Amino acid sequence: MRAGSNLEKILESGAFAVTGELGPPKSADAEVIKKKAAILKGYVDAVNITDNQTAIVRMSSIASGAILVQLGLEPVIQMTCRDRNRIAMQSDLLGAYALGARNLLCLTGDHQVFGNHPQAKNVFDLDSIQLVQMMRAMRDEKKFQCGEDIALEPRFFLGAAENPFADPFDFRALRLGKKVKAGADFIQTQIVYNVPRFAEWMRMVRELGLHQQVKILAGVHIMAVGWGEAVPEITKKAGLLPRPAF
Repeated sequence: MRAGSNLEKILESGAFAVTGELGPPKSADAEVIKKKAAILKGYVDAVNITDNQTAIVRMSSIASGAILVQLGLEPVIQMTCRDRNRIAMQSDLLGAYALGARNLLCLTGDHQVFGNHPQAKNVFDLDSIQLVQMMRAMRDEKKFQCGEDIALEPRFFLGAAENPFADPFDFRALRLGKKVKAGADFIQTQIVYNVPRFAEWMRMVRELGLHQQVKILAGVHIMAVGWGEAVPEITKKAGLLPRPAF
């Protein structure tokens, strides 16, 4: 076990993993997080906490994740490379680990022109592959990105995202390979609407042997964007209850 999180245990057991998503509010209202968490509790194995998705300012994904930990849910902290340099990333993720987070999803992030502060300066000091690599070294080698030792390392179950449908399509499996080589333990794909295209992507993934090196969570269940109340019913009708307990 790299982190010993519930999500890691379920994936290692071979069981079907169910994750949901929680978008933090555009405010400082913790009750929004608590209400959304109450809907998801017992129906998902872990909850993705988005990081200022679509470049719109929202409550911190780390703070939101800490609230979930207090409520007995397991967060998957999303971190984008758009807003922080490597110093801030390492600092924030040490804090996230100290607050009880054990899963991390490393993302490049939407460009700020799509959000509510289009004049903001982006950072992109690292890309998502380099972020995975940096966090793997912090966990497995107990080293900061600069090479200095860490007294107590953040042992995250490291994730990355992949879009099996983007162009150039033939490059997608190779890009996944880079994330696996960097140290990704699990992959979450974009939502799957085109099943034949996804099957073709998986064929290329298998040809490279990547399916044996990383856990791949296909984007088929529960991305009920803005409609969290639907998650319990979807989970029930899909025959995914009760969720495994470890």
